[in-house]
Amino acid sequence: MTLPAPKPALRDQLKQQLKADRQHLFALFREDGKPEKLLRGLRQSVDMALTSAWQQAGLPANAALVAVGGYGRGELFPFSDVDVLVLLGQAPDAATTGKLEDFVQLLWDLGLDVGHSIRTVDECLSESAADITVQTSLLEARLITGSLPLFAQLQERYHAALNPQAFFHAKTSEMRQRHVKYEDTPFSLEPNCKESPGGLRDLQVILWVAKAAGLGNSWASLATRGLITRTEARQLMEKERAFKDIRIRLHLQANRREDRLLFDIQTPIAETLGLSATGSGPNMRRASEYLMQRYYWAAKTVYQLNTILLQNIEAWLFPQPAVPKPINARFNEINGFIDMASEDVFEKYPSALLEVFLLMTQRPDIKEMTARTMRALWHARFHMDVDFREDPVNKQLFLQIMQAPQGILHALRRMNNLSILGRYIPAFRRIVGQMQHDLFHVYTVDQHIMMVVRNVRRFTMSEHAHEYPFCSQLMANFAQPWLLYLAALFHDIGKGRGGDHSKLGAVDAAEFCRDHGLSTEDSALVTFLVEQHLTMSTVAQKQDLSDPDVIAAFARTVRDERHLTALYLLTVADIRGTSPKVWNAWKAKLLEDLYRMTLRVLGGEQPSADRELKNRQAEAIATLRLFGLDAHAHEALWKQLDVAYFLRHDAADIAWHARCFYQQVDTPTPLVKCRLAPIGEGLQVAVYTPDQPDLFARICSYFDRKNFSILDAKIHTTRHGYGLDSFLVTEASFSKNYRDIISLIEHELSAVLQSQAPLTPPTRGRLSRLSRTFPITPTVDLRPDERGQYYLLSIVANDRTGLLYAVANVLNRYRINLHTAKVMTLGERVEDVFLVDGSALNNPRTQLQFETELIEVLKV
Repeated sequence: MTLPAPKPALRDQLKQQLKADRQHLFALFREDGKPEKLLRGLRQSVDMALTSAWQQAGLPANAALVAVGGYGRGELFPFSDVDVLVLLGQAPDAATTGKLEDFVQLLWDLGLDVGHSIRTVDECLSESAADITVQTSLLEARLITGSLPLFAQLQERYHAALNPQAFFHAKTSEMRQRHVKYEDTPFSLEPNCKESPGGLRDLQVILWVAKAAGLGNSWASLATRGLITRTEARQLMEKERAFKDIRIRLHLQANRREDRLLFDIQTPIAETLGLSATGSGPNMRRASEYLMQRYYWAAKTVYQLNTILLQNIEAWLFPQPAVPKPINARFNEINGFIDMASEDVFEKYPSALLEVFLLMTQRPDIKEMTARTMRALWHARFHMDVDFREDPVNKQLFLQIMQAPQGILHALRRMNNLSILGRYIPAFRRIVGQMQHDLFHVYTVDQHIMMVVRNVRRFTMSEHAHEYPFCSQLMANFAQPWLLYLAALFHDIGKGRGGDHSKLGAVDAAEFCRDHGLSTEDSALVTFLVEQHLTMSTVAQKQDLSDPDVIAAFARTVRDERHLTALYLLTVADIRGTSPKVWNAWKAKLLEDLYRMTLRVLGGEQPSADRELKNRQAEAIATLRLFGLDAHAHEALWKQLDVAYFLRHDAADIAWHARCFYQQVDTPTPLVKCRLAPIGEGLQVAVYTPDQPDLFARICSYFDRKNFSILDAKIHTTRHGYGLDSFLVTEASFSKNYRDIISLIEHELSAVLQSQAPLTPPTRGRLSRLSRTFPITPTVDLRPDERGQYYLLSIVANDRTGLLYAVANVLNRYRINLHTAKVMTLGERVEDVFLVDGSALNNPRTQLQFETELIEVLKV
C-alpha cells in the first residue's frame, strides 16, 4: 500500500508540476498557435493537481469536486480563475470543515486563483433559483473527482428545475445590460474581447440558452437543428477560435488576467500574429491597426449572428402563430418583425436591400427584421455594385431614409452592422473599424460618425431638449435637418487616406450630392459643412473672440445665417461625439459666444470695439445696481482699466470684479475672490494684487499643487501697475463641498502671493498610459498677430500634471508678459494658445532660445 505524500511535499510537487506544465504548454502555443490545445492542456493540468489534492484531503466518500463556469466548460485561460464547487451529501461536521479548510488552503498555496463554494445539492438548487449567475455556472458543471452518484443527483435535479424560457429572458436581459455598459458597440478603441458586444461572452450566451433549451451545446448541433446554416456555424467557430487566441495572447503579454485590448498591448500582440506596420508618414498604418480592423470585422460578424441566433432560439422557445400581414409585394409583418415575402426577394428586387430599411423608419411598430430576412440581407449585400448605386430608384430610396421623420439613426446603424451602408457608399466601407490615434476620439471612425448623427438627431427631439436647449431651439427653426445628417455622415469619411480628411470628405460629399440630384444650394451647404467642420471649434478655442477682426473673418467664412447655424449644430454634435471627457461647459460657452457675435455681424452690425465697450459697461453698471452699489462705486477701479480689459471680459465678469475690488483699488496686499463659474461647471478665481514679474507662474504653481485644471486665463495689468487676473479652473471634487473649497482657495492663494517664497520646480507629472503609447511630438509656434502688437504662442503636446506651470516658468524666465491663455485639453492632448509680448521676442536669437527651451519642457 502506497501512503499519501506528506502535505508540504505534495504541495511542492504539485506546484512544480503545474509550473512545468504551464511553461511547456505556453511554449507549444507560441510554436503552433492552437488555442484549443492550450486551453485543454491547462484544464487537464489543473484537473490532475486538484484530483491529487482532493485525494490527500481525505474528504467523505459522499462528496464531489465539481468544475463550474468556464473551467467547467473544459477551458482554462492562462490567468483565469479556477471556479470549483465542493458538493457535499450533507452539511459538514467539524472534522469535515477542518479538512475543507486545509484543502482550499492547499489550492491557494499551489498558486491557483480559486473561486470556490461549498454546498449541498439542496443549497445549490436554492442558490441557483435565486441567482442567474449561479444557475449559469451550474449549467456547465463538470465532475473532476469524487462521488459520481452525488454529481448525477445534482445534474438531474438541476435540469428538472431549470426553466428554459425564464433562463432565456434572464440571460438576454443580462446581455442587453452588458451591451449598454459598453455603449452598445463592438467598436470602442480598447474593446474587452470577452465582455464587449460581439465578443466571447456573446458567443457563450448563445450556447448557454441553447443548452438550457435542449438544442445542443455546439455550433454544429445548432446547424443540425436548422437554427443556423453550416456556413454560419463555420463562421462562428472561426470567430470563437480567433477571440480565444487573442484572449490567450492578452493574458500572456500582460502576464496577468487582462481581457481588454489596451493600446499598449495591441502592437505586441499584432507582432506575435505576424502583422507589421506598412507605409510611412501620414500614410503609415500600424501593426495594431491591422489587428484591430480584423478584430472589429470579426466582432461585427458575431454581433450580427448573435442577433439572428437568439431570435431563432426565442421563436423555438416561445412559438407564436405566424400570420403574415402584407406590407407590400415584397415584405410582410409577422408579430412585430418585418419579413420578406419570398426567399428570393433580394435577388428578384435588388432595391429591396434599401427598401427594407425605409419601411422600418415608416413603421415604428416594427421592432426588427426576422432572422431569415436578416440572414438573406447579409448574404445579398454583394449585389450592391456600381450598377446598383447608379440606379435612380436606389438613390431615391437612400435619400428617403435620410429624410425620414423618425428611425434614421437606427436605420443607419442597422445598415452599418449588416455592411449595407459600406456597400452603398464605398468610401464609408474604408473607415469601418478604422482606428483614430489622436488621443481624444474613443471610437473607431464609423462609430464616431454614428455618434455625431445621433447627436444631431437628438437636437430635433423634444425629449432631449433639456440637454442642449439652445441647439434644440436652433434646430426647431432649421429647414431640412436631413442635410445635417448627411454632412455628419461624410464629415470624417476621408480619414485614414493621408492628406486633409476635411477636403477629401468634401470631394466625396460633393460627388454624392451631385449623383443624388441635390439642388446646388443644398449641395453647397453639405460640402461646406464637411470641409469646414473643424473651423468653428478652432476659432472659438484658439483665437481671441474679443477681437472684432476675428469675428468679421469668421463671418466671411460662413457667409450667412443658415451656414452659421448648420456649422454650429454640427460642431457641437461632433465634439460631443468624440469622447465623454472632451466636452465641457466652457467649450459650450465659447461656441455659443462665437455664434451669437457672428450672427450680429451677419445681421448687418459692423464690428465696433467702441460700441462693444459701451454695451458691456452699460450692462455691467446695470448689474451693479441690482446689488445696491452706489452709481459711482465702480469708477475708481474702471479708471485704471483700458479698452482691452473690457473687450476680453463678459459684462457679468466686469461687474463681479467691480463688486469684489472697488473699495480696495490701491490695496497693498493681494486679494483673491472665488465663485462658482456662471457657466455651471468649475470655479472662477479672480486675483487683484500689485503686479510682480512672476505673478502668473506663482498662481499656476498653486493650481498645480492643488491638481486643478485651468480651462481659461485672462491676464490684465492696470494702468497703475496692478494685476487683475481671472481664471476658470476645474477639478473632480468641486461638485462636493464647494463652499469650503472656495474659502480654502481664497485663503491659500492669498498666502502664496504674499509669501514671496522662491518658486518650486514644476512637478514632472507622469504621462497617462494612452499618451505613453501614442506620444505627440511637441510643437511650438510663435508668430506676430495680424496687427503686430502681440505674439500668438501656440503649443501642442501630451497632457500631464504640471505642464502649464512649466510653461509659465519659461515665460517668467524670459520676462515675457502673458495677456490671455486659452487652454484646450482634448482627451490626452493639449493645444494651448497664449497672447504674449516682451522685449525678448524682438531679438531673433533670444526668440529661438525661448522656443527651444519651451519644447524641452514640453517633452516627457
